Amino acid sequence: QVQLVESGGGLVQAGDSLSLSCATSGFTFSSYTMGWFRQAPGKEREFVAGIRWGDGMTDYADSVKGRFTISRDNAENMVYLGIDSLKPADTAVYYCAATRNYAAITSRQYAYWGQGTQVTVSS
Repeated sequence: QVQLVESGGGLVQAGDSLSLSCATSGFTFSSYTMGWFRQAPGKEREFVAGIRWGDGMTDYADSVKGRFTISRDNAENMVYLGIDSLKPADTAVYYCAATRNYAAITSRQYAYWGQGTQVTVSS
């Protein structure tokens, strides 16, 4: 059975750094592009970052470019999201997702989803 489980969220202060993890099983991880999305209260889910299968090329939303870093470990079936210089606007539930598409930046393109992990940034 396919599973994606996020971890690493919590309550942090503005300016801090945070690392999120997503542990996966039940599918051929190395053949899937992985993505991170987030959803803040009262807002739509938005694409944050993606890392492509095969060559490992990355994609970032303009709003997070330079502060967020996505990476993957195919040997461990893990994908990570590093966040620097956290801002209150980063407060959201962060979701890990998987797709067979080479490059994908919309939620409808992703087949598998985790349950999400809450990131709360205080000022």
